[in-house]
Amino acid sequence: ADFVGDSLALSQKAAKVDAKIIVFAGVKFMAETAKILSPKSKVLLPDLNAGCSLAECCKFDDFKKFIDQYPNHKVVTYVNTTADIKSLSYICCTSSNAVKVISSIPLNNPIIFAPDRNLGNYLKALTKRDNMIVWDGACHVHDQFSLERILKLKEEHPNAKFIAHPECPKPILTIADFIGSTQDLLAFTEKDLSSEYIVATEVGILHQMVRSNPSKTFIPAPPNDSTCACNECSYMKLITLKKLYLTLKYELPQIEVEKSLIDLARIPIERMLELK
Repeated sequence: ADFVGDSLALSQKAAKVDAKIIVFAGVKFMAETAKILSPKSKVLLPDLNAGCSLAECCKFDDFKKFIDQYPNHKVVTYVNTTADIKSLSYICCTSSNAVKVISSIPLNNPIIFAPDRNLGNYLKALTKRDNMIVWDGACHVHDQFSLERILKLKEEHPNAKFIAHPECPKPILTIADFIGSTQDLLAFTEKDLSSEYIVATEVGILHQMVRSNPSKTFIPAPPNDSTCACNECSYMKLITLKKLYLTLKYELPQIEVEKSLIDLARIPIERMLELK
């Protein structure tokens, strides 16, 4: 990779890149975001089926009907959404900057947050926004962690700190020693003095954690499925080295977004990127 980062960092990079071709080794909503921010570039995705459970649970027609019921609400959407959902939004956010985004909206202005209910309810409590309405969606990775199995792990590893992504359900977050975005979790493990961590987020990040902290131990938090040791994103795992090679060789598949949709979807993304 020429660049590795979380959703916010990748969005910022996509807004600045001047390459003729951008190959996104990730999921479709981020490749769409790159196309929206760099419309003159050819944006390639190794597998068009690499979607996102959050994006899938928030369909345009359903969401349009939902927000039409609340005409005075500012619509804040997680970057894990399709381009057409972004086109209905006032501003986008990532887990890294969600608090900053919510705080940028006046307290007396009601908010609709979509699509992740766990992140939305976490933000609602953290920012004390009683006037926030949360769409009922969830990430299939973070929503399936087992509280019972995590508590057992904590008993087996009494010195381990339990860290969690805010897309996890409230019972999981309640027992966490630290809550943060993917980048925040990584930064925490680099600065914290503990030597052992139980990590409740997509298991792929443990590779990066081990690279940054080779002397520390990282244990993936277990899911509800007792036959599995960890939670994986089935969509992200569709991106393989072979598919990446074929994409680079043939410059396919290509992400296409209509110009009219690009013009609308760019506005909430740029509002997010402009926040200091």
